[in-house]
Amino acid sequence: MTTEPYIDSQAQVILVDDDPHLRQALSQTLDLAGLKVAALADAQGLAERIEPDWPGVVVSDIRMPGIDGLQLLEQLHGRDSELPVLLITGHGDVPLAVQAMRAGAYDFLEKPFASDALLDSVRRALALRRLVLDNRSLRLALSDRQQLATRLVGQSPSMQRLREQIGALAGTRADVLILGETGAGKEVVARALHDLSSRRAGPFVAINAGALAESVVESELFGHEPGAFTGAQKRRIGKFEFANGGTLFLDEIESMSLDVQVKLLRLLQERVVERLGGNQLIPLDIRIIAATKEDLRTSADQGRFRADLYYRLNVAPLRIPPLRERGDDILVLFQHFADAASQRHGLPPHSLQPAQRAMLLRHDWPGNVRELQNAAERFALGLELALDGQAQAAAPAAAPILLGNLSEQVEQFERSLIAAELAQPHSSLRSLAEALGIPRKTLHDKLRKHSLHFEGGTSGSDDHEENRP
Repeated sequence: MTTEPYIDSQAQVILVDDDPHLRQALSQTLDLAGLKVAALADAQGLAERIEPDWPGVVVSDIRMPGIDGLQLLEQLHGRDSELPVLLITGHGDVPLAVQAMRAGAYDFLEKPFASDALLDSVRRALALRRLVLDNRSLRLALSDRQQLATRLVGQSPSMQRLREQIGALAGTRADVLILGETGAGKEVVARALHDLSSRRAGPFVAINAGALAESVVESELFGHEPGAFTGAQKRRIGKFEFANGGTLFLDEIESMSLDVQVKLLRLLQERVVERLGGNQLIPLDIRIIAATKEDLRTSADQGRFRADLYYRLNVAPLRIPPLRERGDDILVLFQHFADAASQRHGLPPHSLQPAQRAMLLRHDWPGNVRELQNAAERFALGLELALDGQAQAAAPAAAPILLGNLSEQVEQFERSLIAAELAQPHSSLRSLAEALGIPRKTLHDKLRKHSLHFEGGTSGSDDHEENRP
């Protein structure tokens, strides 16, 4: 039975050589040069022990019993093709070493070689390794930012700040408390934290505490053993245990009873779970992401939420801004959801009309992003854009009755279009001109021509109007 090789996690160089005297001499050379060395007598099981982003290099003899240097090279590059591998050769193995270089070896040293030659090659390999890992990290960071921009659409300052906070927290082990109104996207943020973390390969388990009946919440979260209560005929693995190695997202945490909060606090502090009716403490390696739509501090002051649990959860809070605070993100999100729905249903995309844009911006969105997505789905299906408390805006207004010759009818129609847009909210004459698709100078002229006035200012007050806060 082969013993699994011990490798110091801080090792910069892994040295593999079956000759104990040479192994000791090379280890001393590298150690005296300030390098952390892990010396092994054989390569059995080595490749499986090295993580893909391990920041070191491997130095190996070619001729060894069991797994030789060429086989080790193939195994290592199967896990990380950019890992530098230096091969040590005897005089008669030079053609073999050249073959290894073509196969991806970083360098080879022919015995006997000077200590300086070994150190020079190892240092160059380490420098290359650092460069490779730095580039990987930059590419990953760019990919993460692109993922976040796709998931969390919008360029408002609050959304940019939220994406920055997620990027900073994702790679840590910290538990997170997400604060946000109903429909704001708390699970989207939780999934982003998981997918951008080192736990991305582990499970993401989402559970809504508010949807669980009080009689089953403990069994659902912590699991139970047979006979723990009436009807418990077999063992059940709880959500916390099921999420081991990954992330558990616990939504509506404010709805948990005080008794369950006590158990959750213990789990957060000790990272162990005990099934109902059991005596075994099961160690957990999980990240907890909790979410709430309430002010937990106020709930704690009122005795509805444990203060110690609140302070334990509030280490890394993330606030999702409500949609009404996100300005033009509303229009960007709406079009994003509408285009996606059109593609999903095989329908041609629709563009928002000025009156519809104004309606979306006026609405206060009590259901937040979820409500917006539903409205965009209806819009993509060709249904009328009707929001709670606002008139329908999808159907175009009835065409005005036009009288006179062609030139007079054109004038009347132009005036009706400008008058309709004037009825919509605009912060300045510039935004009015942009909505109509004409230059501001042209808008000035047409307002005078048709005796129309911009609400809050005259057609000649453009500079003054646009300088208002």
